[in-house]
Amino acid sequence: MASLFMCELPGCGMIRTRIPAGDQLSSRKPVLEVSDLKTEFHTQDGDVHAVNGVSFTLHEGEFLGVVGESGSGKSVTMASILKLIPMPPGEIMEGKVMYDGVDLLDISADELRKVRGGKIGFIFQDPMTSLNPVIKIGKQIAESLKLHTGASKKEAEARALELLELVGIPDAKQRLVSYPHELSGGMRQRVMIAMALACSPGVIIADEPTTALDVTIQAQIIEIVRDLREKLGTAMIWITHDLGVVAGLADRVLVMYGGRIVEEAPVGDLYSNPQHPYTQGLLDSVPRLDQKGEELSSIEGTPPNLYKPPTGCSFAPRCRYAFDRCVKELPELEVVGEDHKSACFWDTAKGEPRP
Repeated sequence: MASLFMCELPGCGMIRTRIPAGDQLSSRKPVLEVSDLKTEFHTQDGDVHAVNGVSFTLHEGEFLGVVGESGSGKSVTMASILKLIPMPPGEIMEGKVMYDGVDLLDISADELRKVRGGKIGFIFQDPMTSLNPVIKIGKQIAESLKLHTGASKKEAEARALELLELVGIPDAKQRLVSYPHELSGGMRQRVMIAMALACSPGVIIADEPTTALDVTIQAQIIEIVRDLREKLGTAMIWITHDLGVVAGLADRVLVMYGGRIVEEAPVGDLYSNPQHPYTQGLLDSVPRLDQKGEELSSIEGTPPNLYKPPTGCSFAPRCRYAFDRCVKELPELEVVGEDHKSACFWDTAKGEPRP
């Protein structure tokens, strides 16, 4: 049976969010399986170890939130899935990304182009740099449809109009012949969502799609995504630094730090019972509606230097619970509860080191 989680963080609007029980989620068919993904950037100053052995599974119809500070490896991880990182200087060192029985890291560029947009949609952070400024909106959507589905010009134009109406763009027919610069930031982001949905992909990856928008437009975009998710049931990965947004949308959350996943849990469990000190720090630094007048806490220190990854836990220099083992050994993700994993040697529940 599903449980109810009352979110009180800004961004989720104090809504009651229905959280699928762990056994329901795990019983769904996996649609995307990422195993031991490692990505580096080779620079004049040395190699940046941006992604360091990330593994996770996305299930059918699941909404997966990915959170962490800037530089934690969120965007690079998801871009690596579709080989969207610049190569060079980037290089995917190892790993597997299984989709529909095929390793996406082991197929040709032509085969991968069929997957991008056709089977896995991607919504970028800044639509102005993602949309072609000299091609009309309708044509950009139609071209994607013709490429991936073989639709005729008439069918593609009709579908483009339908998609713009689906994402709530007013005067959609008129917008088909508009150029990107003639639309507001919120409208352009809606167009990006429409393009991502165009070929009915099995997975959509959204890379901080509301970051560049004002609060009112952010709320509108989030509401659109929530409605579309209910209607279409598409599996989605939402990358963000906004914990309030994740609380109102996600089924499950991955917390990343230093290019690794440090905690993974159903959204309600993560917010009510965080197990990793970094997750606790993130949650403590967010203003809450039920804690008026209290000072916000911050995570002391700075993110790790990914030119020289530490031999132990990368969060140890900033962690209040760190002890000798944390500096010498690298903690792996281990089960700490039902569908809940944490990469930490400290048992927060018992207030003592784990055996």
